[in-house]
Amino acid sequence: MSFRLLGGIARAFPPRTASATLAATALILAATASAQDQTGTDIQSTVTYPAEFFAQYEPYSVNDMLNRIPGISLAMGGGGGGNRRGLGAGGDQILINGRRIAGKENEGNSQLSRIPANQVQYIEIIRGTSGDLDVRGGGQVINIVLLEAESRSSVAVEVNTDRYHDGTLDPGASVSLTGQRGAFNYLVSLQSEPRYEFRDGFETSIFANGAPNDTVVRLEYRDQTTNTFSSNFGYDIGQADRVNFNFQIANADPPSKADRRITDLTSLTPDVTIEHDNIPGHNDSWEVGGDYEHTFVNGSRFKTLFIVNEQDQDSARDAYRQNTAGGWDKFLYLANQSVNKERIVRSSYSFGLNDTQDLEIGVERAQTILDSQLQLGLPSSTKPALPRFGGLAKVSDTDALVEEIRYENFIVHNWQINSRMSLESTLLYETSTIEQTGDVHNKRDFDFVRPKVDYRFDITPSLQFRATIEKDVAQLSFGDFTSSVAGGDDDQTALAGNSELVQEQSLRYEGNLEYRLPNDGGVLSTKLFYHDLSDVIDKVDVSTATTIQSANGNIGDGERYGINLDASLRLGFLGAPGILVTSGLQLEDSSVTDPFLGIDRRLRQGGRGSFRLGYRHDLPVHSLNYGFNFNHSFKGNRKAFDVDKIEDYNSGDFMTTFVEMVGPMGLTYRFETMNLLTGERCRERSRYLGGTIATGYLNEIEDSCSDTGIKYAIKIRGTF
Repeated sequence: MSFRLLGGIARAFPPRTASATLAATALILAATASAQDQTGTDIQSTVTYPAEFFAQYEPYSVNDMLNRIPGISLAMGGGGGGNRRGLGAGGDQILINGRRIAGKENEGNSQLSRIPANQVQYIEIIRGTSGDLDVRGGGQVINIVLLEAESRSSVAVEVNTDRYHDGTLDPGASVSLTGQRGAFNYLVSLQSEPRYEFRDGFETSIFANGAPNDTVVRLEYRDQTTNTFSSNFGYDIGQADRVNFNFQIANADPPSKADRRITDLTSLTPDVTIEHDNIPGHNDSWEVGGDYEHTFVNGSRFKTLFIVNEQDQDSARDAYRQNTAGGWDKFLYLANQSVNKERIVRSSYSFGLNDTQDLEIGVERAQTILDSQLQLGLPSSTKPALPRFGGLAKVSDTDALVEEIRYENFIVHNWQINSRMSLESTLLYETSTIEQTGDVHNKRDFDFVRPKVDYRFDITPSLQFRATIEKDVAQLSFGDFTSSVAGGDDDQTALAGNSELVQEQSLRYEGNLEYRLPNDGGVLSTKLFYHDLSDVIDKVDVSTATTIQSANGNIGDGERYGINLDASLRLGFLGAPGILVTSGLQLEDSSVTDPFLGIDRRLRQGGRGSFRLGYRHDLPVHSLNYGFNFNHSFKGNRKAFDVDKIEDYNSGDFMTTFVEMVGPMGLTYRFETMNLLTGERCRERSRYLGGTIATGYLNEIEDSCSDTGIKYAIKIRGTF
């Protein structure tokens, strides 16, 4: 049975065919006593929330609905996105009407704030595995089921304004149209999102003997607004065929500037230098995706998905230093242009072997391309000044084209062992060719076997154990193959590339025990993980006879391990059912051998863990809700080792608060504060001269902190 929540009470109802099978894997300790109290047969591990459950909260979007579900952050924690490897069977764990959105930037998770709540019929939290699911992962799947009607439509509108701590006001707005006309459904949205940033920083530097060196006051500005148009269309050709098409285009030109006031403390009379950076930027992207699915009479399915996307980025840093006459002298020009492209097709055929077993076989082809150039110009008394290098002399002019052609052949076997256990086994064989041309010519072939096992066991209807073992191959960042712009270090202009870089691999062991309290009272979860890493990517020495420098490279084997403890509770047992408290504790550690010093250390910026706490109080009688979210990272030894420097990072606490109410004409008014504790981002950098950090000597220690201050936002939303 599955659970449907009506009026806050969990009631049994017949499970949907497309819902998941059973469940799965982790730490069977503490489970035995509960298992003897709540046994059952034909248990389906799907929790369903009908639209009526959320009506009292007057939600605006699907996101607002999900925020009222205990443990929702755990259910969404298995998502992918970002620079993941191809499409695969995992990634975003969000389904819309039982189907996966064929996209990366424009995938299911990005739709949640665009779909109005009044278009939702119910929401499923699928805790099991099944051959019917479009995505698979070690966690859970969220299925947003929209209303079925011959004709329906809804328009959702939001206007907002952000205020930053330098007094800047930055407005934004969004509008989305959702609807259905017979067999045709659609979602079209247009969004203008403010992403202005003002960062205020201060740095002190001392020499190795403790003598003062200098101080730096930094003011950095980024004036960015991201404009996005996205659309999703679906059409049911008949009972057996359906087709979907998705499109997104985005523009974010992020012009930036920076001012630095450097005070030299090495003499009796401090000397002040003023520097200014002007950094125009350009960022355009688009993505097209779609899928076609045919269901045969015997219930088997054929499905094809495709994605084509492109991102064009360029930036140029013009750095000036004020001279004694009050004018400005340019001392650096650094320009970087890049075009990233992906073309992916994935086809599969799934069918039932018998009543308890399903099989899916398929193939994925992916083409990934990076076309990148970098120009570095510096003042020179002997070389000519060139317009291509910002009116300075040419120092470096690099050009690189990197292309990967990858094939992934896969077979997935799903076995419903009994009414409470399922086992999903995946075997992938991957081949790829990476070719680099331009300044460097290199061509390499790779092949990987990537197995995965996902076991789930419903110990009781409320207590579930999940365990996964998986061989993972990470997607390379092709930017690491070529020279690129250095960030965060005023004394370093560009980063070297490494054409011999190979994929980082890991063997991942994860176990999870999850308990759902009765009557939607909350969720408790424990997760253990251990990752056995090989070909770890970090900094390696690529110095020349005249220059000490590093690049990203493979440094050997490593490991990562830890535990996550999560709790999400409604305080109904204290007489406050409108209060939802969420908390999470992550403890982790890692180990790798440093290539420079030969010592055992954590992975690059490998943290010790974090703690988070969230509080939400809904007052439906007043059409009001408020709350906060707090995040704390454990400090200490979060280091990054480079060829000539060691950096130790620490960040302050981060806190957001919100107050929201439904007012006249049914409009929702929301006030937010972000970074309420003005948590600083700090770094201690130790610089070495005369060689590397192993062969040179410590020259200076820089201690810098910066913060973006408190940001206030007001949002007015409405659905029509």
